[in-house]
Amino acid sequence: MSFHVNVDERGIAELVIANPPVNALGSAAWAALARVIEELGRDAGVRVLLIRADGRGFQAGVDVKELARDGSLIVPVNRACYDTFAAIYDCPLPVISAVHGYCLGGGIGIAGASDLVLASDDASFGLPEIDRGAMGGATHAMRMFGMQRARHMLLTGESLSAAEAHRLGGVFAVVPREKLRDAAFELAAKIASKSPRAVKLAKQALNGIELLDIKQSYRFEQGFTLELYTSPDSQESRDAFVEKRDAKFDQKK
Repeated sequence: MSFHVNVDERGIAELVIANPPVNALGSAAWAALARVIEELGRDAGVRVLLIRADGRGFQAGVDVKELARDGSLIVPVNRACYDTFAAIYDCPLPVISAVHGYCLGGGIGIAGASDLVLASDDASFGLPEIDRGAMGGATHAMRMFGMQRARHMLLTGESLSAAEAHRLGGVFAVVPREKLRDAAFELAAKIASKSPRAVKLAKQALNGIELLDIKQSYRFEQGFTLELYTSPDSQESRDAFVEKRDAKFDQKK
């Protein structure tokens, strides 16, 4: 299994992504993740969902090598990513993401759909898809960091630091790496101690007053993701990534 879940006596569900070497997930794993999050949201014994990861970083998006082997999987992986981010956003419970190391692509989707994000001081956030022949995550990056920074991230593939993410308001707090899990549990416990009904109603209200429907926005974005993925430029980007070489594009197109 690419992740595991533990629920403690306070009603805090800890979902840990653990799929070395970089915690990238294939289409089946993304689909399973969406189902588990939906199930936890319906569990009367759970009051807060905490998402974190083991290993070098939080989450590196989709499994590019899986797609390189079988390009037809772009449709199910697109669907599963959409379902996962929607499950987090729609979860009746508050969702906290605790991010360390790299947070890339789909990792931005997880964090950006969450209610609160904590980051370790070594965390970085990025959308490197433009160098992989793909797209995705701009909806959630814009939710976290604002229009200008999200556009810069998507168009250049460059990452931003935890400190910059905090300055832009996309991260609630930055803590030392070794204290990230404890800080996340402390925040989760504070929320879990409140009235469950009040917390659920508060989340419904907060989602309802957002200016844009994040699910419709991401679905709109996915249409362009699919269009790019089926293009020659995308194939060249994937081949170059797998073969560890610079991509070469027809500049006339």
